[in-house]
Amino acid sequence: MPDKTPALFERPQINLVCPYKARMWIISLYAASAIIVSAAGDGGASLNVMFATLGAAMLAELIAGIKTGRHTVFDGSAAASALILTLLLPNQIPPALAAIGAFFAIVIVKITFGGLGANWLNPAVSGWLFIRFSWPGAFGDADAHSPLSFLAGKILNGGGHKIGAFHEILSQNGFFPETDVITRTLNKTAFSPFGIELPASYLDFFAFPAAGGIIGDRGVYALLFGSIVIIALGVSRFYLSALYLSVYALLIRIAGALPVGGGFWEGDAVFGLLSGGTLITAFILITDPATSPKSAYGKTIFVLLAAALSFCFRYMKNEPYGAFFAVVLLNTLTPLMRSIESRRIYNPVKINKVGEDRDEH
Repeated sequence: MPDKTPALFERPQINLVCPYKARMWIISLYAASAIIVSAAGDGGASLNVMFATLGAAMLAELIAGIKTGRHTVFDGSAAASALILTLLLPNQIPPALAAIGAFFAIVIVKITFGGLGANWLNPAVSGWLFIRFSWPGAFGDADAHSPLSFLAGKILNGGGHKIGAFHEILSQNGFFPETDVITRTLNKTAFSPFGIELPASYLDFFAFPAAGGIIGDRGVYALLFGSIVIIALGVSRFYLSALYLSVYALLIRIAGALPVGGGFWEGDAVFGLLSGGTLITAFILITDPATSPKSAYGKTIFVLLAAALSFCFRYMKNEPYGAFFAVVLLNTLTPLMRSIESRRIYNPVKINKVGEDRDEH
């Protein structure tokens, strides 16, 4: 007879439809598509960052393989980490710093802890954190022309007042493109029946990024469309991404306008979802099986905390890329959460008890 032991009492394991090697290369293509879109509007600067991170990561993996005898350079994990790191970095970051960050991510975080699946911290996020705090001046200069960094400065100085404030501030300072094709078309078609009308050039701002910023934000539409593909291929669990985006959007809608002098239920959720690395966090970082809890309960708690912390860091503490800090903090708690899972959910005594009860019946 088939084993009908409840999944609740099974040993920890990762159940993804897509094999890990295929998953790594699909994620690599997913990230590369956004990098290419970003590079189309910045003269190829995004590609320079990508080549630097990719070269450093592959070199680190190759050297480690020679030393350990485990040749994993072609399993896609190093390439995926490098390309995800590229998405997190400003397009004007010096490529040399990007390469150092990628080398750190692979050697110190991934390989030192035992390789793929053994690291407690996401390698790409660790590389981003290493660059940001090791060279804060260079990172700040590279991100100086980011719309989000500009907004952060304006908010600290008392700019903005209610919903639409972000659009107003950015448009007054020349961040929005001259084209209004996408926004005008959707206002007249998809949004019109619902009485919705977005401000001029609102959606074009995300489609034609002329200013600086992290590469993932500059290629956000490529990430949005690519997420449909990775979900269809079983690369990640859709319900985790959907839960994160839903809770995060709700929090923004409820209280996102408060920091700019607005009231409750005036927050601009669309802007929050399409900027600040939100999609990268939702579809890649929080769905990483190596750096999150194993059980459905644990993953749900993990995602809810990620959404809440992302909102607090970005909106309450005025950190443009607060979602990345939320991931770092939760990654540090993952070992503790897994320990609790082992005692409360994957307890061998409970497994044996379930087996005995099944035999009796």
